[in-house]
Amino acid sequence: MTPSGSWRIREVAARLRAAGVPSPESDAVSLMALAGGRTVAEVRRADILGELPANDVLARLEGLIQARCERIPLQHLTGSAPFRNLELAVGPGVFIPRPETELLVDLVLAELSEGGRVVDLCTGSGALALAIKQERPDAVVHAVELDQHAHAWAERNAASLGVDIDLRLGRAQESFPELDGTVDVVVSNPPYIPVGMVPVDPEVRDHDPEVALFGGSDDGLRFPLEVAARAYALVRPGGVLVMEHADVQGDILPERLGRSGWVDIVDVPDLAGKPRAVRARRKPVVDNPHNP
Repeated sequence: MTPSGSWRIREVAARLRAAGVPSPESDAVSLMALAGGRTVAEVRRADILGELPANDVLARLEGLIQARCERIPLQHLTGSAPFRNLELAVGPGVFIPRPETELLVDLVLAELSEGGRVVDLCTGSGALALAIKQERPDAVVHAVELDQHAHAWAERNAASLGVDIDLRLGRAQESFPELDGTVDVVVSNPPYIPVGMVPVDPEVRDHDPEVALFGGSDDGLRFPLEVAARAYALVRPGGVLVMEHADVQGDILPERLGRSGWVDIVDVPDLAGKPRAVRARRKPVVDNPHNP
């Protein structure tokens, strides 16, 4: 390939498209920006003007293109993933936050009063906990992650972003016993893929950690329901659970939560219209007017 061909957006995108990369043009621009130490806007301007970079930049780009064609996640190559207003550090050993998960932040903020307390169970990179705290500095935010590698990424993100959360290493199902009955909102993006179901995308199948993917049962709901049970103990009466799920679980998870004592259960679609998150409430305490 000629140097000019290896630097034009359309040529890089064509190579990525041929390798099955789902967003070839945007990925091409991101790789070109990374290789040249430029912004996306600068890359697009240079492309319009037909400018060519130095040979060392072209060599870096070639390596990045080859890696992306091998379906190494773009975020592993750039070392970061956007989430809400944050740029999170990510890499091998941590689940890459998805744009559709940003919906959970909106659902949490809608339920959170001034100075409210939030617990993020299965925090991974810290995306949800850090975004909530960044957008609501008055909130008290706690988070827990089981996997040591993911926990290290969350620690790194909290430190680099300067966002103060209570971050712990451990099982979500046994976390924060001292907070029982005091939490306003529990949020979770737990592992929920049914056991035996192989993710189609190589970026997920080969690079996201299995501990963040599979829900521990044929329907994928073992771990989500265990996390929901812990959330029920954590939240105060009237407190709320916000949980992400697979689109095929949009009926069964709300039904199972209802059988577990949750009330006011609503399933919320993502921007693509697919079932994405459930919001449920612990039954509030109702004063008995006949009590003296």
